[in-house]
Amino acid sequence: MRLLISIAITILRAKLKQSIVAAVGVTFSITMFVALLGFMNGLNDMLDGLILNRTPHIRLYNELKATPEQPIAQRFDDRAVVHHFIRSVKPKSEPQRLRNAAAITRALEDDPRVLAVSPRLVAQVFFNVGTTDLNGQVSGVDVEQEVRYYMFSDYLVEGRASDLATGNNTIVLGKGLADMMAARVGDVVQVTTASGDRALLRVSGLFQSGIADFDKVQCYASIKTVQELLGQPRSYLTDLNVKLKDIEQAPAMARELAARFDADAVDIQTANAQFETGTQVRTTISYAVGVVLLIVAGFGIYNILNMLIYEKLDTIAILKAAGFSGGDVRRIFLSLSLIIGVVGAAAGALFGFAMQRLIDQLPFVTEALPTVTTFPVDYNPKYYLIAVTFALLTTWIAGWFPARKAAQIDPVEIIRGK
Repeated sequence: MRLLISIAITILRAKLKQSIVAAVGVTFSITMFVALLGFMNGLNDMLDGLILNRTPHIRLYNELKATPEQPIAQRFDDRAVVHHFIRSVKPKSEPQRLRNAAAITRALEDDPRVLAVSPRLVAQVFFNVGTTDLNGQVSGVDVEQEVRYYMFSDYLVEGRASDLATGNNTIVLGKGLADMMAARVGDVVQVTTASGDRALLRVSGLFQSGIADFDKVQCYASIKTVQELLGQPRSYLTDLNVKLKDIEQAPAMARELAARFDADAVDIQTANAQFETGTQVRTTISYAVGVVLLIVAGFGIYNILNMLIYEKLDTIAILKAAGFSGGDVRRIFLSLSLIIGVVGAAAGALFGFAMQRLIDQLPFVTEALPTVTTFPVDYNPKYYLIAVTFALLTTWIAGWFPARKAAQIDPVEIIRGK
């Protein structure tokens, strides 16, 4: 085998330009495959992170809804021939609190599948700006939990999360809402609740998620501040946000928790199905483009080896006349193809990493994403493994057919023709 590889290298040197062209084709394909997938998946992670990083795996809450069975339906036997001329029955006026929130929290914290449970209290309010009232939503949160599990600090463009946690009657405004109110850190804003109560809150920070409509409405405060704002006791909560150790368990566990605690539950896959669909489409397109590039490189190797066989008919005839079998000739040209593939794959992986690093250094500045300064890149090693494996497979297939043709050449006919 060492002799066959030596002969293959000698043929490569004799046709060095064609060999370099074939190797460059493989190098270019792998470079673009790795760079494209790294960039596209980095972009996917960034776009999905705008929502998914701020979304719990399961959200438990109490949704306002009409009673499914009205008293008149309970009064009469279902077997009786009756008609109920009652429609559009309004739901009962009940606070949208989560019943037994403290007991539910303890039960979830004891569940081995649960990573963290974060309480939340959501209040619809109006911000009084002169004679204008701006609609807003204040989420009372456990600041420490939000920073640890929902990357709250990453979205603060002004102020610190600790100021919200330790301050009294403080609030973090969405950047869009703060701009409309011309409010800055340290200012005092007036808030009116749905029941008509008013309070003054000091702005301790500005929050920007990258979604403009969200930032024009959403604000954050501590749970204690929102409970005092609404005049509710410490046990009053509207939501429990659950982070799981395995996100894939979210759909099944949401149904389980809804039935167990008699509450409404929505999982992250259901709440953000459109983002997962977009991610899958972009990833599929990236893989498709990369595979096409590798296949095109394979055709280039196939054409070059075909021409090389016609140019080396004399060499093949001499090898066979000297005692080399058709299998030996086939192995020589397969080795030649794989050498091109290995050299091209190694160079492609190196240049691919260099291109990923280059993309990662390119400035990417936008007001919608203040925490992102350069283009996102995913350096997952699986892209290199997929690219190199597919490139070697492509070059082997591209070299098989010319090698098979070379093995079938009759040396007598070649020598007689000369």
